[in-house]
Amino acid sequence: MNSNNTQMKTVTIPEFGEAEVLRIEQMPVPEPGPGQVSIDVAYAGVNFAEVLYRRGVVDVPLPFVPGIEVSGRIRALGEGVTDLTVGRPVAALTIVESGGYAEVVVTSADLVAPLDGLGIGLGVAAALPSNSTTAFLVLDRVARIEPGDRVLVHAAAGGVGSQLGQAARLLGAGRVVGTVGSEAKIETAKRFGYDEVILRDQVAGAGEFDIVVDMVGGPSRTAGLDRLAPMGRLVVMGNASGAADVGISANQLWFTNKTVSGFNLAAFSAAFPQDAGLALRRAVQAAAQGALRVQVEALPLEQAAEAHRRIESGHTTGKLTLTVATL
Repeated sequence: MNSNNTQMKTVTIPEFGEAEVLRIEQMPVPEPGPGQVSIDVAYAGVNFAEVLYRRGVVDVPLPFVPGIEVSGRIRALGEGVTDLTVGRPVAALTIVESGGYAEVVVTSADLVAPLDGLGIGLGVAAALPSNSTTAFLVLDRVARIEPGDRVLVHAAAGGVGSQLGQAARLLGAGRVVGTVGSEAKIETAKRFGYDEVILRDQVAGAGEFDIVVDMVGGPSRTAGLDRLAPMGRLVVMGNASGAADVGISANQLWFTNKTVSGFNLAAFSAAFPQDAGLALRRAVQAAAQGALRVQVEALPLEQAAEAHRRIESGHTTGKLTLTVATL
């Protein structure tokens, strides 16, 4: 942080493009408004959502500071915030307005999970808000998982995929199968709660499922719908493949008793911040109890472009974070 305490270091998107457009810039330190807190950031999670911001797939105002999740310490409280204190270690969703690739970020107090007394370091905590919260919300609120359900998760070795397998197990799934894009990822995915891990092009022989979670898109989406049992639920939550949109026939859903739902964490957090915050705190508790494990690799904030390149390559496993400050 600058000595005058009014400027901070950020990574910004000054223009849409490849990873090289990301720039280190100085910007004014934000102040929390009513119902908000500001956080001194220790670590910022890196997600495919931020790649979409950078590419211009999501319409954001430029220059834009990406970053949908952080860990750090409460810096200041906005009007009306009474259940948090300055200096408290927290994990937080910053997904509604973004801004996590910075030394200070502002977010709703509802989207904050205290960490004190839980035994979770800030380095691990930054990996929980987006992926782990999403896993619980997708399975519980959207797919409405029931004990014994058979669950299929595409991209099982990725950040959110690694959490979905474990969350499904915690929520009582009977069979949990993950798919990956290469054999090199099979053993990694097996460590995250999956009974079986198969290559994505082997789905046709995997049997029937009550729940399919797809963040890949394209042929994976169609294959997932085909694998649904009667009364099965397909949850769409991404298009990492960049494939063209898949048309789904309403008449097909009618005749086969299947359901397709969508989930977007940013839109959910904006509409239901208290519910998103509860799911975040649930994820933090599960991690503290050892029931939810994350695999984290940290890079310096200055290497944000490298982090984006790794995610776009499709070769990453687990979670990437950016080290912002030692707190």
